[in-house]
Amino acid sequence: MKSLSRLPEHLLHLVASDRCGRSLSTLCSPRIFEEALVLLETSSRPVIVTGFFVPSSGAPETDGPPGAAVLARALREIGRKPAVVTDHWNERAVQACCRVMDLPLPAVVRDPVRILDLDPDRVIFIERLGKTGDGRYYNMRGEDISRCTDPLDDIAGPAMEKGIPVLAIGDGGNEAGMARLMPVMGEILTGFNNRLSTVPSTVALPVDVSNWGAYALACLLSCREGRWLGHSPQEERRMIEAMVSAGAVDGVTGRRELSVDGLRIAEHMKVVGRLKEIYEEFSMGKGGD
Repeated sequence: MKSLSRLPEHLLHLVASDRCGRSLSTLCSPRIFEEALVLLETSSRPVIVTGFFVPSSGAPETDGPPGAAVLARALREIGRKPAVVTDHWNERAVQACCRVMDLPLPAVVRDPVRILDLDPDRVIFIERLGKTGDGRYYNMRGEDISRCTDPLDDIAGPAMEKGIPVLAIGDGGNEAGMARLMPVMGEILTGFNNRLSTVPSTVALPVDVSNWGAYALACLLSCREGRWLGHSPQEERRMIEAMVSAGAVDGVTGRRELSVDGLRIAEHMKVVGRLKEIYEEFSMGKGGD
């Protein structure tokens, strides 16, 4: 088992450097990666909840489903029994990614209590919208999109009350679980306080693009296991192409194009390739102590 003492710092520079200028990822730290890794390694039946609908485009966005699929496959490879969950609004995009990654199709639910029927021992949110203080859902433009967001984030509180840890990955502050970063999150995202999530979590991982946070965790698991558990740049392309073919849009531009959060597909493929390189460096002992 390789030492991971310096790995989180490498991942931080790659996926949480405020590349998109949203400021949230400046709250990330190596310690958060380490805490997230512990939750994953000690899990048996993690449930991954994802899907963010863009009403102005009438379609789900391309951030979230790929990260969920990649992390689910990595967890499956180490003997866990992951389940991916979404709502009917985002079903097409999540299904597309699960098919590319050769995973079972997602469970599609409307009532968050049904998530507990899956008997999870971890709940993982990846780019899933969270309620604000007024009980509504807002995108970062301040638009109320409650009508097309089923309250799957409501499972966070009951899960934590039952002793089920919640891991959240987000990039804007309005995602489920990001309230873990308050009050500092509110201080750096001034002007956005009315749209920041109040949904709790055990560990919140703020990154530049939510997908990247999930990919980085797959890289961490890979270094721990001594074998690559992540995906390839080609699989990244195939997932984005499949989502767009299914009607998904870039959440920033609102257009059906091969991009995620305003960054063209080449940028995402480059990040995926660099994660594999980091894994190889640590596997050969060049990145550790």
